[in-house]
Amino acid sequence: MSNSIAQSERPAGALLARLRGVSKAYGAVQALSAADLDVSAGEVLALLGANGAGKSTALGLLTGRLSADAGRVELLGGDPRDPAIRRGIGVMLQDGGLADTLRVGEHVRLYSGYYPDPRPLAETLALAGLEDIAKRPYGDLSGGQQRRVQFALAICGRPALLVVDEPTVGLDVEARRNFWAVLRQLRNEGTGIVLTTHYLEEADALADRVLLLAGGRVLAEDTPAGIKSRAAGKRLRARTAISPGTLSGWPEVRSASLAEGVTELVSYDAESVLRRWLANDESLTELEVRPLSLEEAFLSLTAPALEQFA
Repeated sequence: MSNSIAQSERPAGALLARLRGVSKAYGAVQALSAADLDVSAGEVLALLGANGAGKSTALGLLTGRLSADAGRVELLGGDPRDPAIRRGIGVMLQDGGLADTLRVGEHVRLYSGYYPDPRPLAETLALAGLEDIAKRPYGDLSGGQQRRVQFALAICGRPALLVVDEPTVGLDVEARRNFWAVLRQLRNEGTGIVLTTHYLEEADALADRVLLLAGGRVLAEDTPAGIKSRAAGKRLRARTAISPGTLSGWPEVRSASLAEGVTELVSYDAESVLRRWLANDESLTELEVRPLSLEEAFLSLTAPALEQFA
């Protein structure tokens, strides 16, 4: 049995990659500090953090492009710097660096030849949405189309672990939704997926777990719902006689807006602002209190950490 087939048969929940107490510095800059990370078969792990949080360094360690200064890095039971081990992963980075003159199908066929049990060419092209442009030169493609080619190269070898770094940059809304559907399909087939994205709604829609990085440290690790529940804050909506400008001046209110007669607040001290709002407007109606979005929770959790590390 080929190594690729054996990897595809890993049961859901089987550990694929791990960082344990990993640190990495670039001169005086500490990119990661005592970081822990696990990725298992059949799950999507989203790495979230501001620029410089350590996401790219974590990906570089997992894929064998970087070596840790301290701690342990494991990939598919071995060393990620071992070329034989790296054959079990697929990687889609932000910079493709592909030859402009080769046609799309030629790129996919070439990369497929590096693996012992690649997907059929037609299957890879279909998953990446490339059937209609398979004969076009890579250099003639739009940025979004080139991203789809890079994705095809990442999945053509049936990887046990798929690493996708900002995968939907340059894609329109429909293409992004199609990409999400393919990632869900791969996850359901048992592929472990590590995702970085600046689109927080993307992480909310796709991730089984979120690892939140700030200043090179793991700030939180949980499901998207768990991350949102950790953030001290709520979104409040109501019909009120108090203007958004006045509400924005309250220290408990982070933002206030008005749309179609309904005022919406974001507050990280919802209990206090709710008492004050009710006390100042007896005509308040249609009150709703909702959890923060993942983006709002992200800002709530990372802002204090970034101030600490500054």
